[in-house]
Amino acid sequence: MNITLLQPPSSFNFTKTNNINSNSNSNSFVLNYTNTTSITPTSKTEPRDQKLLTLLQQRKTEEAWIAYTHSPHLPNPTCLSRLLSQLSYNNTPSSLTRAQSILTRLRNESQLHRLDSNSLGLLAVASAKAGHTIYASSVVKSMLRSGYLPHVKAWSAVVSRLASDDDASGPAEAIRLFRAVTRRLRKLPDLEMAAESRPDTVAFNAVLNACANLGDGKMFLQVFDEMPGFGVVPDSLSYNIVMKLCCGNGRKDLLVFVLERILQLNIPLCMTTLHSLVAAYVDFNDLETAEKIVQAMREKRRDLCRILRESNSQYSYVDDDVDSVFHKLLPNLIMDKSANHNVNDLPLLPKAYTPNTRIYTTLMKGYMKAGRVADTVRMLEAMRYQEDSSSHPDHVSYTTVVSALVKAGFMDRAHQVLAEMTRIGVPANRITYNILLKGYCKQLQMDKAMELLQEMAEDIGIEPDVVSYNILIDGCILVDDSAGALSFFNEMRAKGIAPTKVSYTTLMKAFALSGQPKLAQRVFDEMVTDARVRVDLIAWNMLVEGYSRLGLVEEVKKVIQKMKENGFYPNVSTYGSFANAISLARKPGEALILWNEVKERCELAKEGGKTDSSVPPLKPDEGLLDTLADICVRAAFFRKALEIVACMEENGISPNKTKYTRIYVEMHSRMFTSKHASKARQDRRVERKRAAEAFKFWLGLPNSYYGSEWRLEPLDGYE
Repeated sequence: MNITLLQPPSSFNFTKTNNINSNSNSNSFVLNYTNTTSITPTSKTEPRDQKLLTLLQQRKTEEAWIAYTHSPHLPNPTCLSRLLSQLSYNNTPSSLTRAQSILTRLRNESQLHRLDSNSLGLLAVASAKAGHTIYASSVVKSMLRSGYLPHVKAWSAVVSRLASDDDASGPAEAIRLFRAVTRRLRKLPDLEMAAESRPDTVAFNAVLNACANLGDGKMFLQVFDEMPGFGVVPDSLSYNIVMKLCCGNGRKDLLVFVLERILQLNIPLCMTTLHSLVAAYVDFNDLETAEKIVQAMREKRRDLCRILRESNSQYSYVDDDVDSVFHKLLPNLIMDKSANHNVNDLPLLPKAYTPNTRIYTTLMKGYMKAGRVADTVRMLEAMRYQEDSSSHPDHVSYTTVVSALVKAGFMDRAHQVLAEMTRIGVPANRITYNILLKGYCKQLQMDKAMELLQEMAEDIGIEPDVVSYNILIDGCILVDDSAGALSFFNEMRAKGIAPTKVSYTTLMKAFALSGQPKLAQRVFDEMVTDARVRVDLIAWNMLVEGYSRLGLVEEVKKVIQKMKENGFYPNVSTYGSFANAISLARKPGEALILWNEVKERCELAKEGGKTDSSVPPLKPDEGLLDTLADICVRAAFFRKALEIVACMEENGISPNKTKYTRIYVEMHSRMFTSKHASKARQDRRVERKRAAEAFKFWLGLPNSYYGSEWRLEPLDGYE
């Protein structure tokens, strides 16, 4: 989403008013927009700030920053707001870091009220564009707490970036931020008082996208139903996002109904909708239908709804909550179920549409995803000879081919495509180079990766970004070069590129795998203090892995306890690392404690997670259960071993009987053979012996409890 904001200085001012209602903050502000082109000073400029203000008015931001850093006092609000605006608008890593440092200083000195809403809004947008979405969200929330209502272009830009985060916490935060703004707006006696902050179609589409990315149909419907209350009407993009929701819920059969709904409402149809349709079928791996759509467009056909109806031979109507959501979003779905429609009655496209570059490229991505490299390359060749220039391949098309070749391991051919792009004047971008970098790193060709990095920066003039460095750090891990990983991390920061969550966790992985858990701990501690990122379960697990690889059980237990205190519950990966630590340290007693915790959470999973406890259920994997079973068999804890293998079978995991038999024969074949033990000691052994005999029976070994012909025979003294 492209956000167009006025260049600083700002074009809107703020006037302090009395309380709007009983719930308002005494220092609340109401937006008062004007057409001025400069910031109206909120206080008289003192002579000592005149130099700084003059530099800012002349747009000499670098000199103004130097003057600010050398100022013995805190400048007045006008200078601070203007400096923050200009630094944010420059949108470079170094200027953004400087802007954030101003905010940090004012927070520490309780002087945030010196900044106006526009400067904070620009900082939020710049931070979001730089990938610091959590920080951007905190800025907007801070504005709301201070009584400011940010411009809709500012807060919706942050919501949009959060909604697109790969991590599920991003879309969830996008919904929370949207709710925080709209909740504040609803407290106003008249929405016109903050017309420029009121959500528009773009803002609603951003939060709808967040709901779709989470697959949350109920929340999607709730937000969708709120649109009329703010005077907003769904557009074609809104229904494109409905298509995404269909994909997230596995409802390929409903895609045609979304298209029909758009046509029934006479919403202006655009190429983006047809592209979304092709992309949806590609996501479902239904390349045949995607090809039919593209071919119909090439033939200039308008009966696309009929074509899609014929492709959907069966409908998957289900009377559940998800189906109820789609019934309300798509009323035409209910009408279709209650009547037999003639295919000739289906709506037609308003006109014929020719496939453009984006649609062809999306189909190419489907071929790439399916491993059809030859088809991907052939599609590129066909696009070159299209009469319509809007269908010719662009840098995304070429990058798709590069990605397909890299995925197939054809690095030399991929590099040749890059050279061809330069030759024909289709410039490769940073994404293209990052894909090649990742390919070389995965093939452990770090020397070629370094050559490509040099070509990228020196010959082409494309500076590596945080993704480039994350790839290189991960490449160093693959060749067991933790020193190289640290070097790239430090180089990235020296260039003013802020580390992301992936940067921190990848560097932690380098130290964890190389047996340096204390260094991993230092990286983790730095990550905790970085306001631009949020520590997640992956970071905690990497810390656990670092200590586990050295068998430091007590350290692992401390980390897991801190995880729980911070609201994170161990998952299968956490427990798997811990089990490996226990095995390495040879502390089978700890395995029993761990198994009891795992078993309790597995029971929650059986019950469907229905419990008053906040502890989430757990579905174990083969690695975790096999390690625990291995420990218990070696330690002769046969009763627990039987519980664990029973859990494996319940979860569709085949226990490794061959391995357990070998361990038993090597370690326990002469158990309970002494005839000189006292009667009391023999009695104490009975229960353990029964468990051992039962385990032997499970293994298929003949024993005294079960006869060689597998007939039940009582132990001496037991009927």
